[in-house]
Amino acid sequence: MSMHPSPLLVADCPPAPIASGSAGSTILALDLGITTGWASLIGGIVHSGTVTFRSGRYDGGGMRYLRFQHWLEQLADDSGGLAAIYFEEVRRHIGTDAAHLYGGFLATLTAWCEREGVAYQGVPVGTIKRFATGKGNAGKDAVLAAMRQRGFRPADDNEADAIAILLWAMETRGGVL
Repeated sequence: MSMHPSPLLVADCPPAPIASGSAGSTILALDLGITTGWASLIGGIVHSGTVTFRSGRYDGGGMRYLRFQHWLEQLADDSGGLAAIYFEEVRRHIGTDAAHLYGGFLATLTAWCEREGVAYQGVPVGTIKRFATGKGNAGKDAVLAAMRQRGFRPADDNEADAIAILLWAMETRGGVL
């Protein structure tokens, strides 16, 4: 598992008040996949990066999901608890393997959130792209450029998507506006 964090202060985006059963106040945004993009708002500062959940040669099929669950637990502990998690809600995948992997990460995430009492919400891909670029069918490079234009330094499209999801959640109060 590798992580690439890049913190950035967000002064012009007030944090959205989120009601949750957990004790934390951190908002987490995820672009689920083998290379998961993540962004979090902790104390008015946006932290973001990527983490990779590749299976090793001798790992069983569920090891990547156990690593993902452990990573979520560690992130929640390190941040003082999570108030809400927003994730990219993918409805169509190019291949069967991608669909299976996404489904495994989604099942692990939602089960963990239910167990921990953390609110969670999927955000459709088109909504994220429209928010970030003005076009619901924008490509990966357009979202990456839009996040760089806002002052972030995402390493790849996974991190850029996670930042876009977090900003969407903050600016729209999770789509409630």
